[in-house]
Amino acid sequence: MEIIDISRDILKTPVYPGDPEGYLDEIKSMKKGEKCNLNAFYTCLHTATHIDAPLHFVNGGSSIDEIPLSYFIGECVVVEAPPGPVTGAFAEDNFPFSAERILIKGNGSSYLMESSAYCFADTKVKLLGTDSQSIGYGSSNEIVHRALLTENIAVLEGLDLSKVEPGKYFLMAQPIKISDVEAAPCRAILIKDHLFWTGTR
Repeated sequence: MEIIDISRDILKTPVYPGDPEGYLDEIKSMKKGEKCNLNAFYTCLHTATHIDAPLHFVNGGSSIDEIPLSYFIGECVVVEAPPGPVTGAFAEDNFPFSAERILIKGNGSSYLMESSAYCFADTKVKLLGTDSQSIGYGSSNEIVHRALLTENIAVLEGLDLSKVEPGKYFLMAQPIKISDVEAAPCRAILIKDHLFWTGTR
């Protein structure tokens, strides 16, 4: 069973433009003669690998703790996309809309246009992931998020898919449990072993 870590370091990954920088707060240190090491950290909930809940852009939408965990655990498909905008036409020709979980590998620079976001909104997709900082870009970013989140599609952003080939995997990307917030960091992994995730071992 091959386990592939597709998460980015929460304190080493550049933040989305305009978001606050994270930092580590050293409370106790054995190097300073104290009995244990104890740290706290501060981070924006949208830093590095994280999941957006509907509440991020939908007034009254579900918070991160209200999304069923089944959205984040199960078979997924990794699809390669070209850098830059992903059009509706490209999405219709290249994405398996019958899949419940789809991860977009675009070398950190692919993003959905409004047309492709609405394509996904009309499918049975439960989770849509990307290795970009955000699923959308520029002036259409809000529209793209709203199109997906209004349909209760969880958005997994900030992945590291550099060592992942397109294809089917088993995804585990449970968000940290925080009540009443619009997003949360997660530790996302892929399992590359069809015998494991089909239950035929």
